[in-house]
Amino acid sequence: MRRVLPALLLSACGGAACPEGQVRRDGDCTDYSPDPPVTAADAWRPAPGTTWQWQLSGTVDTSPDVAMFDIDLFDVPDATLAELHEAGRTVICYFSAGSWEDWREDAGDFPEEALGAELEGWPGERWLDITDGTVREIMRQRLDLAVERGCDGVEPDNVDGYANANGLGLNATEQLDYNRFIADEAHARGLSVGLKNDLDQLEDLVDWFDWALNESCAEYDECDRLAVFTEDAGLAAFHAEYVDDWADAPDLAASVCGVGPELSTLIKTWDLGPEFLACE
Repeated sequence: MRRVLPALLLSACGGAACPEGQVRRDGDCTDYSPDPPVTAADAWRPAPGTTWQWQLSGTVDTSPDVAMFDIDLFDVPDATLAELHEAGRTVICYFSAGSWEDWREDAGDFPEEALGAELEGWPGERWLDITDGTVREIMRQRLDLAVERGCDGVEPDNVDGYANANGLGLNATEQLDYNRFIADEAHARGLSVGLKNDLDQLEDLVDWFDWALNESCAEYDECDRLAVFTEDAGLAAFHAEYVDDWADAPDLAASVCGVGPELSTLIKTWDLGPEFLACE
């Protein structure tokens, strides 16, 4: 889980942040009122308890007998995606929607003025100005890539920049607007889309998303909040807790399995490699 830090009150360029209830458009603060969510009739909407594997580093191990694989949008070979589909797996493709990563192939396309503070503990990443038009166009292109690669859905990461020291003056209203934008653009392409973390906005966003994914809710004693998805909406909430040493995985599983409202819980290492221990 990204450690939540106090959000900065001023933007990176020194301008005042927009007040809550307003979003930045072309440099001006304007009132915000959301349109109804875009729907996708055929998008994957998993039920609580759906099984999964999450691997974002190393060669993907396709052997686990689970319903869904969550893998990197850019790095996984086409042959691996084809193998997973042939095995009947749903393939979700990960990308960061709220941070700039200096190693991505499209890193040079982001304008410098849209890059904010560094993400603490994550070298090479900086928060993005989610109100910036170029940033949004790049995210559309990433969603197009997900369709082109045959992904069934997407996991957009870092969609809670407003709650962190982002260096851009982002507010909660702008985050709601952006997260709804990502969900609507995914659904417009027929993609399933999950809400990553952002627990404070679950109730405002559940109608836009098809499932949730949370990191470390047991560690922070906040898993019950995911009932908005599992109990109220009847949608899966995928959940991961982390160990530094894989030998500690069984002990952690014993303490966290069954916590929260019908979560699909995995024990993982921080590098999100092939190792996983699923709660029964």
